[in-house]
Amino acid sequence: MVYRFRVILDAEEDVFRDIEILQENTLEDLHNTILQSFGFDGTEMASFYLSDEKWEQGEEFSQFDMGGEVRLMNETSLESILDEDNRNIIYVYDFLKMWTFLIELAQVGEIEDGRDYPNLMFVHGQIPDEAPDKDFVGEDDGDAGSGDIFDQGYNTNDYDDLSFDENWN
Repeated sequence: MVYRFRVILDAEEDVFRDIEILQENTLEDLHNTILQSFGFDGTEMASFYLSDEKWEQGEEFSQFDMGGEVRLMNETSLESILDEDNRNIIYVYDFLKMWTFLIELAQVGEIEDGRDYPNLMFVHGQIPDEAPDKDFVGEDDGDAGSGDIFDQGYNTNDYDDLSFDENWN
């Protein structure tokens, strides 16, 4: 089977690519296809994240083994994480610039004879010179800042008021 994805740059302008790739291919194969489709040189690190319909970030799939319990792109097939109920993933390329892409499995189809995969089906928009700005906003728990050193009345310009144990873990 063939997975048909729409890969959308998370930006104000509409920039996306429609890509076909075999379901048994890995996330690393999809990563390489995205790099080529958007014209990136591939010198920066990247990760995929499972996502729900609200585009909330879930489990990470890393490009490299950095320790810990993160699954790797090259060991994860597309069909092992995506299906009709789980259609969305997030792709982040270059963790300093944070190029962020929303990827939706739009269709599962039959392999067409004579077609090479992966296949770039459609291109819309040009990638901007700079990565779009991201607003990182945490959840409002109603008690933000509680326990923060700034809320305890300390003068942060004078750390001599704090003992060594309060400054270091």
